[in-house]
Amino acid sequence: MSRERLAAQQAELLHALLADGPAPVGFDASRLRVEAQVLRRKHGRVLAYQRPELAEDLGDRFGPLFAEFNAERPKRDTERSGAYADAFVEWLIAGGHLPKPKRGFVSRLRRR
Repeated sequence: MSRERLAAQQAELLHALLADGPAPVGFDASRLRVEAQVLRRKHGRVLAYQRPELAEDLGDRFGPLFAEFNAERPKRDTERSGAYADAFVEWLIAGGHLPKPKRGFVSRLRRR
């Protein structure tokens, strides 16, 4: 198998796992959905670990809000966890789930 074909198959699998894409040939769609749910929860735990103040501020709302965000905007395979966390915070602010911060955070995001 060529490297190009292997890379294409890996991309299909990542798309199925991270962005609700169709199951690649040879994969069980129901098992991939289970794995995708596991990965999404893992992304939420990593984000809560990286931003403990965010998880604390949201409390019990963290899990459901992250699930809603992740359903609308799955993590890209090339995206760093920190950038994904920033996108989640921006989504929370835009949706009124968090108050708009005083200058610091948003201006830091724009400089990246």
